[in-house]
Amino acid sequence: MKKEHLIDELRARQVARDLGEEWQIPEASRAYQTHLWDGREMGWPVLHLEDVTGIPFLEGVTGVEEYQHRARVRAGDGDLFAAGTTPAEGYEDYCRETLGLGSPEFLQATDEDPSAVARACLTPEILDHLSHRAREAGGMVIHPYMSIQSVWKLADQVAGLSGSPVQVLGAPPPVLWIANDKARLSRLVEDTLGADWIVETHRHAHPEELAETLGDMARRHDWVGMKRTRCASAMGNLVLDARELRAATDQERFQTVERFLERTQWCGTEEVLVVEWRQTDLSPSTQLWIPPKGQGLPLLEGVYEQLLEGPEKVFLGSRPSTLPAPLNRAIGDASVQVCTALQELGYVGRCSFDFIVSGDVDGDFHAQITECNGRWGGTSTPMHLVDRLTGDPARRPSYVATDTYLPEELIGMDFPELKRRLRSELFDATTGQGRFVLYNVGPLKERGKFDVIALGESPDEARQVLEELLPELLGTP
Repeated sequence: MKKEHLIDELRARQVARDLGEEWQIPEASRAYQTHLWDGREMGWPVLHLEDVTGIPFLEGVTGVEEYQHRARVRAGDGDLFAAGTTPAEGYEDYCRETLGLGSPEFLQATDEDPSAVARACLTPEILDHLSHRAREAGGMVIHPYMSIQSVWKLADQVAGLSGSPVQVLGAPPPVLWIANDKARLSRLVEDTLGADWIVETHRHAHPEELAETLGDMARRHDWVGMKRTRCASAMGNLVLDARELRAATDQERFQTVERFLERTQWCGTEEVLVVEWRQTDLSPSTQLWIPPKGQGLPLLEGVYEQLLEGPEKVFLGSRPSTLPAPLNRAIGDASVQVCTALQELGYVGRCSFDFIVSGDVDGDFHAQITECNGRWGGTSTPMHLVDRLTGDPARRPSYVATDTYLPEELIGMDFPELKRRLRSELFDATTGQGRFVLYNVGPLKERGKFDVIALGESPDEARQVLEELLPELLGTP
């Protein structure tokens, strides 16, 4: 290890220890020690869950109740995956036979909230089955989308009934909410990397202070944003033109704050962020894997360009980065350093960061972290699937991954018909040939929405495959 990297690691770990003491993380995490994933390969069955209930305001995402089937692409032989709805007709055969993803066991777990998969697994019938599998194998691992409280409760129940160890591959909730809470994350980044790595950010828990800060920020910046701290996919963001804020009265700015807080169901005590909002189309992300402390440094698995839409930058998809190597290296190194601090605090598993980049990407650029996603997501899921299919992350092909909507006249198409239309262009794991990989197809029939990975020999070809060949095969203009 180079000397400067060692210094960075030592600094990150000291920052984590200091913040951990301030935030009382060791004491708060103690209750979860029994079920911490230790990183060992024990041959135990793995239960995969895509429970998204830890993220607010996702009800606005089309077909989100079907997203739980994304867990299937992580599962393999001997594993289990649970969902509250049934898989789309033909999708399991496609995963098993065309993509070669093995034959995991599917558990249908239904709750009043269709997205609350972990809670639904607490029914006696499913608990008995999971306990039997854990007892039979000598243990079990639960690998969630996000290691929220209900996942740890499930682990505790299965362990108690089976008398076998049950580990959660994820961070204890006190650490999880450092990564996924924008207020705490900004503090961690600032202390680890320096203030230059975040945009100007202010945190307030009173509407009057938020309104006053909006006016103050509007005098220094062209655009200003408000952010709820625990939202995803821009659902808790509001972007404001500084010219309009400057022209508004104090009362009008206060009313803007009130409307935002009402829309986002503010509880009355949580801090809300007021941030400089930089208008840039460059918003790369980094994808990392954090092993348990003592088992190596966090692993940078990829740098990606995000496909975003609108002023709030709503996430649509991603592709492996085509940005200059110095920029990729800079944001990759910064991500590893922050993840090292998270690892010191007790974080394990999937983690990613979103950046904005200003300036000259080929020269004097300025990269800043806007948020951390301490969970699986819209970039890491297709990345992992592509790596499973191609077998070598170091030689990952060019691709674009995105959610896709059928035109209105095609809504009602089922998965067998979608497969038929794409025909020989579907990727086949046996031959290694094909242009399209399909996943997250649960919303297809009712909503006309599915996720697709378009493969190409180059980034331009992958984009062309997505934008020209896919509509052609679907029979759309």
